[in-house]
Amino acid sequence: MTSIDFVTLEVADPAAAERFYTTAFGLTGQIRLRASETPSTGFRGFTLSLVVAQPADVDALVGAAVEAGATTLKPAAKSLWGYGGVVQAPDGTIWQVASSSKKNTGPATRDFQEIVLLLGVEDVKASKQFYVDHGLVVGKSFGGKYCEFDTGTGPVKLALYKRRGLAKVAGVSPEGTGSHRLAIASSAGPFTDPDAFEWTTADVNAER
Repeated sequence: MTSIDFVTLEVADPAAAERFYTTAFGLTGQIRLRASETPSTGFRGFTLSLVVAQPADVDALVGAAVEAGATTLKPAAKSLWGYGGVVQAPDGTIWQVASSSKKNTGPATRDFQEIVLLLGVEDVKASKQFYVDHGLVVGKSFGGKYCEFDTGTGPVKLALYKRRGLAKVAGVSPEGTGSHRLAIASSAGPFTDPDAFEWTTADVNAER
């Protein structure tokens, strides 16, 4: 089973980014950081999601992120699938915080159940086949719209979504150029996928 050990975000100020992620989300080894000034404009083609148990937990994490310096892209609200909101971290990374539940069942916490990396791709079917050819196992697939991989007990889950659809979910324009400023660490790497997402081996050093 191919798992994702962590993802590395390329940021202008790793120390500031580390303060944000520790303060807002309590993240430690799942997200690593390295300094980079690689040009990137607009939507970087991916989002990271924190999946939580109830709406109160969404509100707690979104509130903590905004207090730590994040920008609200979509205020937390109910939808057909549950409850969630979207924020953009000071380093530019877009985060969704979501729960499939619409009702609270206990006191609010800032605990999360999963981290999900959603890659916005031009051709879901082609990218799915690329990843299957590189050893990943499909968990769920909905035609050419969405694909979720079975990454076992790894700390980060992986899914593919149409780029334009993902940008709409995030509340931003799908336009963007330059680097994704993201590297995915896994035993499956190193390689670069059809949409220029970089995969590395898990022993690649990051600043955190």
